[in-house]
Amino acid sequence: MSLKPIRDEIDSIDSELIELFRRRMDCSRRVAQYKMENGMEIFNPERESQVLDNVEKRAGEYGGSARLLYATIMELSRAVQHDMLGSGADLKNRIMNASPEIPFDSDSIRVACFGVPGTYAHRAAMKVFPNCRPEFYSPFREVFGAILNGQADFGVVPIENSSAGSVTAVYDLMLKYRFHIAAAADIPVDHCLAAPKGAKLEDIRTVYSHEQALSQCSDFINSRSGITAKEHVSTAQAAKFVSEENDMTAAAICSSDAAEKYGLDVILTGFQNNPDNTTRFIVFSRDMYIEQGADKISLCFSLPHVTGSLYNVLCRFAAHGLNLTKIESRPICGKTFEYMFYLDFTGSIKNRNTIGLICALSDELTEFSFLGNYKEK
Repeated sequence: MSLKPIRDEIDSIDSELIELFRRRMDCSRRVAQYKMENGMEIFNPERESQVLDNVEKRAGEYGGSARLLYATIMELSRAVQHDMLGSGADLKNRIMNASPEIPFDSDSIRVACFGVPGTYAHRAAMKVFPNCRPEFYSPFREVFGAILNGQADFGVVPIENSSAGSVTAVYDLMLKYRFHIAAAADIPVDHCLAAPKGAKLEDIRTVYSHEQALSQCSDFINSRSGITAKEHVSTAQAAKFVSEENDMTAAAICSSDAAEKYGLDVILTGFQNNPDNTTRFIVFSRDMYIEQGADKISLCFSLPHVTGSLYNVLCRFAAHGLNLTKIESRPICGKTFEYMFYLDFTGSIKNRNTIGLICALSDELTEFSFLGNYKEK
């Protein structure tokens, strides 16, 4: 038996489906016109649920697949309606009026940096703002507080590590304050083990560092019997603490900058789990900045706790050819098993389809925030 007759039939069916799909989307435009003239909301969840239930029932053994197909069609239909009705006009205006000029080279810019001098965040701040004199804050919430209270123009915090993953505390704070991301910087992380002058590796019994650094060096820590790992506020503050204690059995996992600043000897290097260890830092502000050539977008939102709700949103990114690079979910305080979602994807908000999608989602989704369109430094 040849496959050709079956494939010919599939081609014929597909031709009919394409024409039917075009007709259906044309109907969506007519629906949008009616809703606009009669002041109606675009999203009608009760109506959509009824349609999907009916489709699933009629499709028999293919019910689940048919429901998924029609949910996608309805998502795309709503996108057409949002575009016609100009959804998210206020957000669009704020985006289009965002400043394209960030004062990276200014020596008067006020930068709030996590930790103390010598942290990797310090390196990130100096990479982005080479002429700044950062003020240091810890823990993370104090950096956000400095921006909230007008004590600083920009904040610099780590958000993700290539080995240890997301810095969840920072995600939680971003979701709480909804500040705008102006830039990001990837900083190679090459930890060293630093101890008071004269200390030897075999004498070390306690290692201090930030929880992320301890995780990034867990193989070494676990391989040394008798060593206890203790969390500290930051890598540089761990170095400062070890220097002040002057205990020959204590060491800090930190940067070489921090070891030098606090007068410690570097007794070991190259011991992190991943030799290509890198931490991504974000630069955020109360004001919205969008540089020319910005190619990364971040946003957050919540979703109803129903089957397929996340998929239905993500399919719209795929429909526009947008590449998701990060998705993070964080529990919503006070709500059982409901989550906020944080998304990164590549693209420019200046693209008509992209800004149309963002504006549509801002109208549809609860607690939606556009966090920024920015570049890596």
